[in-house]
Amino acid sequence: MNKSQLINKISVDSCISKVAASRALNAMTASVIESLKNGDHVSLIGFGTFIVRIRTPRVVKNPQTGEKIFVKETKIPAFRAGRKLKNAVN
Repeated sequence: MNKSQLINKISVDSCISKVAASRALNAMTASVIESLKNGDHVSLIGFGTFIVRIRTPRVVKNPQTGEKIFVKETKIPAFRAGRKLKNAVN
């Protein structure tokens, strides 16, 4: 399912226009992004939790040249599925 299909599904299931569904979805994703930028996590009970994981600094090897490169610490967005979502998929 892509974004336009999701907007369509939200629109039909909620009996709202596609424009309103699009605005709601965009507001939701923007809110999640803003919270993660601020270092917070977003928890949707039963669905899951959006978190930021920190990847530690490390030395990696360039496979073409064999040169060792230092990679600084990075922040990675992640999603941890909730119990209801896990049960629904299984």
